[in-house]
Amino acid sequence: GPSLSFFVSSTGGATANLGGLAGADQRCQDLADAVGAGARTWRAYLSVEKGPDGEPVNARDRIGTGPWYNAKLEMVAADLEELHTRPGDYTVFLDENGEMVPGQWDGSPTPIEHDILTGTDRDGTLKVGYTCEDWTSEDPAQMAWIGHCDGRGPNQNMDEMYRPWNSVHENGSCADTAPKGGSGRIYCFAAD
Repeated sequence: GPSLSFFVSSTGGATANLGGLAGADQRCQDLADAVGAGARTWRAYLSVEKGPDGEPVNARDRIGTGPWYNAKLEMVAADLEELHTRPGDYTVFLDENGEMVPGQWDGSPTPIEHDILTGTDRDGTLKVGYTCEDWTSEDPAQMAWIGHCDGRGPNQNMDEMYRPWNSVHENGSCADTAPKGGSGRIYCFAAD
């Protein structure tokens, strides 16, 4: 049957320096380990401009083919196409403990942390110039691209522009993930 294969990381960071893809993947693996799902191969949903072979890496190519299930064993998406067309949803895009991420929803704790680091366009491909030097930089002059895990904008705005879980706007800067509503969280998928 279905098992945990997707979560929003319960932990974040003050900056967008995640230690590169390797550091981000390790965060996913460690969080999965802590809830008994560590036997799978976990990958961060992040794009980079220069991967291991010097070529760009698209987030959508790192995460397997689905289906993916959250901590409540609800299907997040059946396949890559569905994943990259569906909106964010605070009741589905849960952390590894099955907790909702603070966001634009009634009764949410504050501060809002719905801005999830991706560096990625809506179709799952690299958003050039918005990866904080491939998740290694704390440069206040650069920004990361984020998605809304709750699929909502300011004051719970449901306009289409705010809905994508993976691609909505740039964050405050690589030096500080908090402004605009983030905490340096990432998406984690089981690739196998």
